[in-house]
Amino acid sequence: MRHTLQLAPQFYVTAPQECPYLEGRKERKLFTALQGDSANELNSSLSKQGFRRSQNVLYRPSCADCSACMSARIDVRRFSASKSQRRVERKNSTLDRRTNSPWATEDQYDLFRSYLSSRHANGGMADMDVFEFANMIEETPIKTRVIEYSSQESRDLAAVCLTDVLDDGVSMVYSFFDPELAGNSLGTYVILDHIRIAQEVDLPYVYLGYWVPGSTKMGYKANFSGLEIYRGQRWEAIEDPSQLEEATHPLAVEPIAEQVANIKIPGVHSVK
Repeated sequence: MRHTLQLAPQFYVTAPQECPYLEGRKERKLFTALQGDSANELNSSLSKQGFRRSQNVLYRPSCADCSACMSARIDVRRFSASKSQRRVERKNSTLDRRTNSPWATEDQYDLFRSYLSSRHANGGMADMDVFEFANMIEETPIKTRVIEYSSQESRDLAAVCLTDVLDDGVSMVYSFFDPELAGNSLGTYVILDHIRIAQEVDLPYVYLGYWVPGSTKMGYKANFSGLEIYRGQRWEAIEDPSQLEEATHPLAVEPIAEQVANIKIPGVHSVK
């Protein structure tokens, strides 16, 4: 007789709170702990199913009346830089890239505080102190790197990205940059460089986080060719972003029990 036991993580749902992207909406998240010997495998598997990592937690939006937050990734093989993106690359050609182990520094934290003060003064991270910042960078059981971009002349730190290495791509967990260099479009440049990183190590995807139709905060992600979004339990290429507005309709949402039932978990063990 054979019995199949699945080593499945436990999933939970947060309480509703104000949505940071769409006015008048409430957000909640489905989440699970990221731990144990199979953490890398779980991170890769759930990332392919629309989840994101925050320290030792994997989460995915699970709102009661909206499914507008869609996990987005770039298919590196289908990407072709636009004229404006090529200008961004030329404008930042004097930056050096350094790839480091996940270790927080004072320079990173100073840049992080400047970025938040300029861009997200009222956001959820606004009160993060240096110890919490260090936890964000260093508290991880999976393969991750801190990628720094510095001026070749002054060596000043211009941008930083915390990046996970998945089995099919690189995932941009969190990035920030010098607000005084806003004219250099560093946010776009860091994404372009991650496309280059994926090409260098022969990985097919760059995971960007969530894209929200109708949100000005997230609109820039639709500017990248080769963009795909995860919905209906599969990835699909975006042809016309305006066709996805129906995702904000309450009838587009699956029941939470069905969402959990459809999650594929790695590590199924057979026991006789």
